[in-house]
Amino acid sequence: MSVSVSILSFKEQLNMAECELSAFFVAVEALFGSEQANLSAEDWLDAAQNVLDLNHSTTTRSDWRTITIIASSRLAHRMAA
Repeated sequence: MSVSVSILSFKEQLNMAECELSAFFVAVEALFGSEQANLSAEDWLDAAQNVLDLNHSTTTRSDWRTITIIASSRLAHRMAA
């Protein structure tokens, strides 16, 4: 029973991450073009790895939003340079 719950939790986490990254990518691409969208997706994935390394428990929607905020900050710094 706990294995099914773990798989469901993993699927929910994967779905939340996918939705958050997808929305971020589409927004950056619409505003700044595909090159910045690709760089920002890499920033998002790097931030996700850092957050997940620090937080070994289940992530929340808030964690995925925090990752997007970190990637957005990196985009802003890149655009200001």
